[in-house]
Amino acid sequence: MGLVFTIFVTLIKIYSVALIIYILMSWFPNARGTAVGQFLAKICEPYLEQFRKFIPPLGMIDLSPIVALLVLNLAESGIRQLFYWII
Repeated sequence: MGLVFTIFVTLIKIYSVALIIYILMSWFPNARGTAVGQFLAKICEPYLEQFRKFIPPLGMIDLSPIVALLVLNLAESGIRQLFYWII
């Protein structure tokens, strides 16, 4: 059971870092057009789209990535609590 817990938490952390890198790439011109940017777009955009449906941008500021990262953090906390509750 500990291995499954470690895998889930590690995957959530890796995905959170990928989201942060993808978000920061928007600050640099043509960064999302690179191979890394396109790969991150394929794995990050489907998740971010779910939040963009409900959270409209405020001018040029998109708050949906902040909420998406918060949800990932809550999911990690929930997995941790579930694991400690089981044991």
